[in-house]
Amino acid sequence: MPALLHGLRILVLEDEFLIAMDVEQLCRDHGAADVTIARDLGEIGEQALPSRFDAAVVDLMLGGVSTLDFAARLRSEGVPFVFASGYSDSDEVKVSFPEIRLVTKPYSGDDLIEAVAMAWRQAKAV
Repeated sequence: MPALLHGLRILVLEDEFLIAMDVEQLCRDHGAADVTIARDLGEIGEQALPSRFDAAVVDLMLGGVSTLDFAARLRSEGVPFVFASGYSDSDEVKVSFPEIRLVTKPYSGDDLIEAVAMAWRQAKAV
């Protein structure tokens, strides 16, 4: 089986510790070279995102704070990402990010990894 995330540096924005650990392990199991977990946006800082991350998994809410502004930053800096969230009916996401896949919790690991790999491949094909 090919490693779908071979060599990639993945950012995981997730405030639920156990979910974050599961996603980190999934990414590593599928070949990710590095996985960074951020439990709030303040942990990421202002440094250019593409120099640190190849792709990201973004929860829609971190500690009650919307991540949509950060998602817009990822998009503007060219870092492919997917949303992974329990909020499946977010019209704002569908309107603001129609091209971004929303993987709803509880999700299967395969669905999440395939979504991240597809987002990365599509970004590289442009």
